[in-house]
Amino acid sequence: MPFIYKLGTITMIQQPDRVTIVYSGYSNEVRRVRLNEAHPAPLTPSWYGDSVGHYEGDTLVIDTVGVKTDRKYAMIDLFGTPYTDKLHIVERYRLRNYEVVKDALERNEKENWLVNGDVWSRHRGSKFLQLHVTIEDESVFTTPWTATLTYAPGPERISEGVCAENRNEYYNNKESDVPRAENPDF
Repeated sequence: MPFIYKLGTITMIQQPDRVTIVYSGYSNEVRRVRLNEAHPAPLTPSWYGDSVGHYEGDTLVIDTVGVKTDRKYAMIDLFGTPYTDKLHIVERYRLRNYEVVKDALERNEKENWLVNGDVWSRHRGSKFLQLHVTIEDESVFTTPWTATLTYAPGPERISEGVCAENRNEYYNNKESDVPRAENPDF
């Protein structure tokens, strides 16, 4: 968290007491969000932190703290921006009509490289999942910052994919520096 947002496909599974989010891309990663609970005390930091959620009307609000900091390459984005144990992430997920998200989609097309091309206009009659995220870390940023991500409807099924581990850098004839746990954290 929040580096996970770079995986472009998500599936959200709603259950009475939790939401499970499966992120797909080059790997399948899973987050579990407990509903209508508080963060535990004491909190044990973990890879995705501790996420608790609740609904405000039609908006799913997820509050995340406790993202693990004691690991190599701990960063929140592709630019290597660091974070500390004060990282706090608030996500707001909401289903929106095309007309509501159209401005954001047009701005995205102008400002960003579209890996998959235009995946939005063919879904004009559908609902889009829009995520508004606020990130704060008083030890790194002078003010909270926000971003908006818009997800187009996807296929009914997400295809299965496997990314096999291969640490050998054939072009350097050595092994990559991959983070590894000396002791399991459970």
